[in-house]
Amino acid sequence: MEQKIARSEKSDFWHDKKVVVTGGKGFLGSYLIELLKEKKPKEIIIPKHSEYDFVNFEDCNKITKNADVVIHLAAKVGGIGFNQEKSGELFYDNLMMGVQLIECARRNNVFKFIAIGTICAYPKFTSVPFKEEDLWEGYPEKTNAPYGLAKKMMLVQSQAYRSQYGFNSIFLLPVNLYGPGDNFDPKSSHVIPALIKRMVEAKERGLEEVEIWGSGKASREFLYVEDCAEGILKATEKYNKSNPVNLGSGSEITIKDLAYKIKELTEFEGNLRWNLEKPDGQLRRCLDTSKAEKEFGFKAKTSFDEGLKKTIYWYTSQ
Repeated sequence: MEQKIARSEKSDFWHDKKVVVTGGKGFLGSYLIELLKEKKPKEIIIPKHSEYDFVNFEDCNKITKNADVVIHLAAKVGGIGFNQEKSGELFYDNLMMGVQLIECARRNNVFKFIAIGTICAYPKFTSVPFKEEDLWEGYPEKTNAPYGLAKKMMLVQSQAYRSQYGFNSIFLLPVNLYGPGDNFDPKSSHVIPALIKRMVEAKERGLEEVEIWGSGKASREFLYVEDCAEGILKATEKYNKSNPVNLGSGSEITIKDLAYKIKELTEFEGNLRWNLEKPDGQLRRCLDTSKAEKEFGFKAKTSFDEGLKKTIYWYTSQ
């Protein structure tokens, strides 16, 4: 997959570090690895899924031995339908991966651990924009609570381990990602690739209508994947606290407006039909991103329209 990666800032942090990136061959991971290569660390290790199962403790122990930095991107994840169908797997697999990797990293004296959480961890009823301090003010939206809570336990562990052991781990909360190379599998994709795929295929097949789940009233915030990768590396270099930090673009769009924007960009001329029997999910999601800018100088660069055009171009050119 071709990716246009922005030049990253030079930093002495990386030059003697052996860096493990779980999920390094995934959507976000592929961008992060390209940026990381520019940092020229001592070694980059990308565990193969066929060789390592991080639900298995011994595999977690093996991969963290002799590592200096572990960036944990690997996750089992999907959209609303996937979360409803696989809620038990999403809870168990994500919980065990996070808990065991952090524990093994501590035992093996890893210099720094970067845990990647999810905004699904936020309470269903949260003031908008979401502030990190509100993370424990209620239960998550039920359609993705098992996944959100499993990832949230890494925050609890990170704070507990810093308190008891002085273990340096950080916890980042990226908003919904999108971009070239996203997951377009209709069984597990998120809303942007799902809508792009449906409308491109409907246009090619001459269909008159595309069905979309929910009412379209819910809003979401999206972060271009390359921007997220840059934010994670900035935090790895500069942030050394266990307080959670949001990574986002700081703006939101309703699913209805998103759908019509994608309709226009894909040049699909048919109608959009809203399936009100399907859930909207959480009504609003938009992050307060001021802490990331204050603590480690991260601010998203890619405009939403620019990112969408790149994503659609990538998909239609495949």
